[in-house]
Amino acid sequence: MVTVAREGFYYKNGGFVPTSADPAHMEEGRKGTMAYGILHAHNENGDMAHLKLRFDAMASHDITYVGIVQTARASGLQAFPVPYVLTNCHNSLCAVGGTINEDDHLFGLSAAKKYGGEFVPAHQAVIHSYMRERYAAPGKMILGSDSHTRYGAYGTMAIGEGGPELARQLLRKTYDIAYPPVVAVYLTGSPRPGVGPQDVALALVGATFKSGAVKNAVLEFFGPGVSGLSMDYRSGIDVMTTETACLSSVWATDEVTRNHLRVLGRGESYRPLSPAEGACYDALVEIRLDEVEPMIALPFHPSNAFPIREFKANLDDLLHQVDVDTARQLELKTPVPSLREKIVDGEFVVDQGVIAGCSGGTYQNLVRASEILRGKSVGSGAFWLSCYPGSMPIMQELTRRGYLADLMAAGASVRSCFCGPCFGAGDVPANGAFSIRHSTRNFPNREGSKPTDGQLSYVALMDARSIAATALNGGILTGADELPAELLTPDRSEEPYTYDDSAYKHRVYYGVGRPQPDTKLQFGPNIADWPQQVALPENLLLTCCAAIYDPVTTTDELIPSGETSSYRSNPVKLSQFALSRKDPQYVPRARAVQAEEQKRRGGEAVEALMGRDAATTGLGSFVMALKPGDGSAREQAASCQRVLGGCANLAAEYATKRYRSNVINWGMLPFIAEDVKDWNIQPGDRLWIPGIRAVLEGDGEAAQAVLLQNGSEKPVTLRLPGMTREERDIVLAGCLINYYAG
Repeated sequence: MVTVAREGFYYKNGGFVPTSADPAHMEEGRKGTMAYGILHAHNENGDMAHLKLRFDAMASHDITYVGIVQTARASGLQAFPVPYVLTNCHNSLCAVGGTINEDDHLFGLSAAKKYGGEFVPAHQAVIHSYMRERYAAPGKMILGSDSHTRYGAYGTMAIGEGGPELARQLLRKTYDIAYPPVVAVYLTGSPRPGVGPQDVALALVGATFKSGAVKNAVLEFFGPGVSGLSMDYRSGIDVMTTETACLSSVWATDEVTRNHLRVLGRGESYRPLSPAEGACYDALVEIRLDEVEPMIALPFHPSNAFPIREFKANLDDLLHQVDVDTARQLELKTPVPSLREKIVDGEFVVDQGVIAGCSGGTYQNLVRASEILRGKSVGSGAFWLSCYPGSMPIMQELTRRGYLADLMAAGASVRSCFCGPCFGAGDVPANGAFSIRHSTRNFPNREGSKPTDGQLSYVALMDARSIAATALNGGILTGADELPAELLTPDRSEEPYTYDDSAYKHRVYYGVGRPQPDTKLQFGPNIADWPQQVALPENLLLTCCAAIYDPVTTTDELIPSGETSSYRSNPVKLSQFALSRKDPQYVPRARAVQAEEQKRRGGEAVEALMGRDAATTGLGSFVMALKPGDGSAREQAASCQRVLGGCANLAAEYATKRYRSNVINWGMLPFIAEDVKDWNIQPGDRLWIPGIRAVLEGDGEAAQAVLLQNGSEKPVTLRLPGMTREERDIVLAGCLINYYAG
C-alpha cells in the first residue's frame, strides 16, 4: 500500500536508483526536482542553501487576519505588497461572544479596502477551496496562516505558517529557511471503486508521521498513478500532507491540470511540471493506489490509521487502546464509558457523520456520497449526517445537477461553506458520541467537547464514500468497499463540472493593488492591540509553569480551538485560555510570575530574584514539553504564552518548523535539550540562565544554565539551534513588532 525508503535516490528511466551508487552527481540531481525550480524562482538570496523567499500570494481566515494586520500595522504597514486574501470561514457562526466575530469581519473588510486586499465574506468559501479556485497555479508559491495551506495538486508550493511570517511578507521581508529535503512520492495503479482521497491520505500519514520520515520536507508527487486522478482527488490527498509534518508539497502537472484550470477560467496559467531525468531525492515514498483500502483514523491523530476491515476485525483490542489513550492524553480524573460499549451484535455503532471543509467538501466527494445515498435514507435513529460544500461555486453546481437534493432527500443536512467541523465549532456531537468525519483532524477537542467540564466525544477520520456507506447502514460502521458494486461509481479523472463564480462576483471585495489609504479601520470592542513587550535582559530566572510529558503536544492543547476562536483578536483575553484543557493551573502560575516581574520593573524588591541583580535579571515563565507544536499554524499557541510573561519553551524537539518560528517571532527562546525527559521538570522548578543576551548577540548556539529544583542545583546546557541573525535580533528586541517598529 505505502512503503517508505529513507535513503537518497535518483529518478532515472522511469525508476529509482540509490544515490549511493553515484554520489558525485547528487548536487546536480537536486536541481532536477520540481521543488528546486520553484524555490529557485522565488529565492532572493542567490544562495540556495539559505533561502529567502517571496510569495506570489497570501491567505488568512478570520481567526488569524486581525492579529496579522495589527502586527504589520504596528510595524509600519502602508499597503499589501502581494495579493492578500482574507476569508471568513472560521468565526462565521458568530455563536460565541456577541458581536465580536462580525466585528472582526468588518475590520477585515476595512483592512482590505485600506491596504488593497481581497475580502471573501462569510459562508462564501472555505479558505483553501477559494485559493485553489482563484490563485493556485503551476510554479507559484502561496503562504497561508493555516496549517492546511496546500495547493500542490495545482503545481503550487504552498506553506502554512504562523501569522508573524505573513506579517513579515506584508512588511516586504522574506521567508528565511534552509533548503529543505525533497522526498519523491511515487504513485502507481488506480484506486478501487469506493476508495477515496482520504483513504490514500490516511495511508500516507500513517506510514510517515510517527517515524518523522518526511518532517519539514517537500513532498513531490508524480508517477503513472497521477494521471488517473481528478484535481479534486489529488487535492484531497495533498491537503492532508500537513499531517505528515512535511513543509510543503508539489505535484506533476498534466492535461488534467490544464483542463481544470480552463474550467476555472485560468487556462493561461498552466505550465507543465515534472521531475527531470536524474532528479535526486532525499527519500522515496511509494503509494500503490490499487492496494489502498477504505481507512479509518482513530482518535486522537490522523496517523492512528487502520484499514476499516482491520478495525472491524479487531474492535475490542483497538477500542480498548483508544480508551487507554483517552485517559492518558486527556488526563481524566474519573473513568469514562468505554467505546467498547458501542459494539452491538459484533458491529460498531457510530453517532454522527460529517463531510466538510477543504478536504471533504469538494465537488467529487459530495457527488460520490450523493450517488450512494440517492433514493435511500440515513434513518430516523440517533445517527445524523451533515454535508458542507467547500465553496459557493461547488454548492451551485451540486444544486444544478441535483446532488444536494438527493442528499437532503436521504435525510442529510446541507450546511454553508464553513470550516467549523474541522476545528470544533460546528456539529458538536453528544457526550460519549463517536463522529466519523471527512475533515482534516481528529485531535482531542476538535469535535468541540470540553473534557474538563465532564464532556467527552470522539472523532475518527474517514472518506466521504465510507461515511455515506455508514449512513446508508443506519450508523453501523461500513467501508464503501462493502457496498454492492452498483452503488459505487469509479472516480473519473475529469468529473463533469461547470464553474460559475457569479456568487463571488456579487459578494467578494476585489481590491488587490488598489489600496485606499484614507479608509479608516473599523474596530470592535474585542479588537485590541498587542500588549507592550520588553527587550530581553542580560540574564533570565525562569519558572516552569507547565510540564507536559506526552510524546507529542498539539497546538490545540497549547491554546484550544473551537469557541475560544472568538477571542482571537484580543491577545489578553485569549491568553486566559492558554493550556486550559491540558493544565488549568498554567495561567494562574504564569500570571503570578508575571506580577513579580512587573514589580521588578517598577523598582520594588522581589524575593523571587533569590538575591540576583534586579537591574540585569528578568523574571519569566517557560513551558516544558517533549515535542510541542504539532498541528495548526496559528501563532496564538506561542503568543499567548508571551502575553502571560513567557520567555522560553523547552523541548526535546519541536514538532514543526512553523511552531518554532512562532516562538521566536513572539520573542521567546526555543530551547532544546534532548535529554530533558530525564530532568523530571515539574511546575515550580526554575532555570537560571546568566548571559543569555550575550549568547544571542554573539551567535552562540548553547546557553549554560542551572536547573533549580527541590533545593538542589544542576548545571544544564540549553541549545538554540538553527536561528538566523534576524531571528536572534527579534528575540533580543522582545518580539517581532518591537524589532520592525524599532
